[in-house]
Amino acid sequence: MPTPAPDAERNRSIRLANLSAVAQRAAEISQQVPGFLESKGFNGRWTRRHWAHASLFATLGALVVALVPGFSSAMQPPSGQPALTTMALALPPLPTRKARPAETASWQQVTVQAGQTLGEIFADLDIPAATLQRILEHPSTAQALARIRPGTEFGFDLASDGRLRGFRFDRGETERVQLSLAGSGIREQVIERPVEIHTTVVTGEIRSSLYGSARQAGLSPKVIHTLTDGIFQYDIDFSREIQPGDRYSVVIEELWREGEKIGNGEVLAATFSTGGKTFSGFRFERDGKAEYFTADGRPLKKSFLRMPVEFARLSSRFGARRHPVLGSMRMHKGVDYAAGTGTPIKAAGDARVQFRGTQRGYGNVVILDHGRGYTTLYAHMSRFSNVRQGQRVSQGEVIGYVGATGLATGPHLHYEFRVNGVHRNPLSQTMPPPEPLKGAALAQFKAQAAPALARIQQVETLRYAQLPEPGREVARARPPVRAGERG
Repeated sequence: MPTPAPDAERNRSIRLANLSAVAQRAAEISQQVPGFLESKGFNGRWTRRHWAHASLFATLGALVVALVPGFSSAMQPPSGQPALTTMALALPPLPTRKARPAETASWQQVTVQAGQTLGEIFADLDIPAATLQRILEHPSTAQALARIRPGTEFGFDLASDGRLRGFRFDRGETERVQLSLAGSGIREQVIERPVEIHTTVVTGEIRSSLYGSARQAGLSPKVIHTLTDGIFQYDIDFSREIQPGDRYSVVIEELWREGEKIGNGEVLAATFSTGGKTFSGFRFERDGKAEYFTADGRPLKKSFLRMPVEFARLSSRFGARRHPVLGSMRMHKGVDYAAGTGTPIKAAGDARVQFRGTQRGYGNVVILDHGRGYTTLYAHMSRFSNVRQGQRVSQGEVIGYVGATGLATGPHLHYEFRVNGVHRNPLSQTMPPPEPLKGAALAQFKAQAAPALARIQQVETLRYAQLPEPGREVARARPPVRAGERG
């Protein structure tokens, strides 16, 4: 039989002593009741007050009698049972306190408005100028943030107290730079944002203007400019020949990023029907340079521009005339185009700058050597562009600006065309044809152009199948059609 532990035996002895003291005190109280009654003037006649005191003492006595035996028996172990013992129980471990989660990022997107500067954006967000200076001094931000344009988006991660914790911006089409500001340092993270290219066919019919119809179809001004000035400028006069009912179709690249269209890429192919004729152009790279060719591989770009100044008026033709300054009859060996001072002058063809400087009555003049004995001269310029003597220039590149230097009565361009040193009339001269594609380049071009042309024909068949023949009455203009496909 197990022996009670020393601590348990001592506790039991203390409880028994306390209970004995309570019982002894109760006996003393019962003995003092008669004396208490006599002190209160008890004469043998019970009053209401005596009954109250008697009831109180009786109740106290009953409680003592009832409690003391119970406590006494509770302290005795049951017969045949071991004495009460104490055991040390292992408590379960306290739950570990979870670490406080770090404050989550809260990005605020800001779009640059017209005329707004980066300093103004930071000031509107109550970000100190010193913080902006820290960001601008970071190596990867100086060039990217030097010039911002309307529509550019910036991200700001602001803490609850307004402190800037992070700043992000897009660097090009495929990269996003995210800066984390911690203490006095800046940590940089470059996030790749791949761009997907989809090819789409857009077709439409002109009702009032090409620009209005093309914009309604979703073509950007850049794509429209490519059609008018990059592909069909040599075959179609868009200022005079366009009529209602003319049709166009374009195969373009669309740039998508994270499920959102972000812009247009290159124009891969295009057709334009006007005056009963259909013109086509297909993009192809030859010798690392992109050009547009007809379906049989002939370049659409002619060797020379007929008019090297846009929005100009022909003011003097080639031939004998009376000189407007000298007053004498002499041969006018070029043509004059009147235009406002500062109007850009373009190179008539691909060439090397043979001369750039001043020549007597020509004033500021540039002479271009196009090879195969062809040269062109541009005179009376107000100033030159950044071209230098010996530099290669491309057709359409700006080489200077209209002026009235030298012997001139007003701002205009004097333009000369020479073949092996002999002056020719640029308005009537038969220009040399450009070199067509040959051999392997021609085979590669046709393999690339055939699918694009097939897609255009398929979309046009769906679009115009229910339209009446040209010349018949059209009840209602139909919206342009777009057919997309991942490239």
